[in-house]
Amino acid sequence: MSLLVFLTVTQAIIAALLVGVILMQKSEGGGLGTGGSPAGLMSARGAADFMTRLTAILATLFVVLSIVLAALATQSSGNRTIDDSLDRSVPAQQAPAPVNPLDNTGALAPAPAPAPAAPATK
Repeated sequence: MSLLVFLTVTQAIIAALLVGVILMQKSEGGGLGTGGSPAGLMSARGAADFMTRLTAILATLFVVLSIVLAALATQSSGNRTIDDSLDRSVPAQQAPAPVNPLDNTGALAPAPAPAPAAPATK
């Protein structure tokens, strides 16, 4: 198993954990920007601070892994070129001739006769 595949799977796991941790947090409007001293880890405030720290750690891991994966992907791609041999081997297809509304004599083709109107009933 290559390093690129391992890091991609790790990235997916971290992304799923990050989504889960964010969804478990209480929506109080404070979020990551609030500070203060927790009364303990088991208190409501301590649990919120733990979730905030865990979110920050997972987000940092996600960003770092994204940069590492991008660097590995550019190194593994090497010097690739676009294969345009198919474009040169197939002849260009000609467009169909445009439809001429004029008949062979150069005059406009006659319009179809209108259908007779139905009699009005009351």
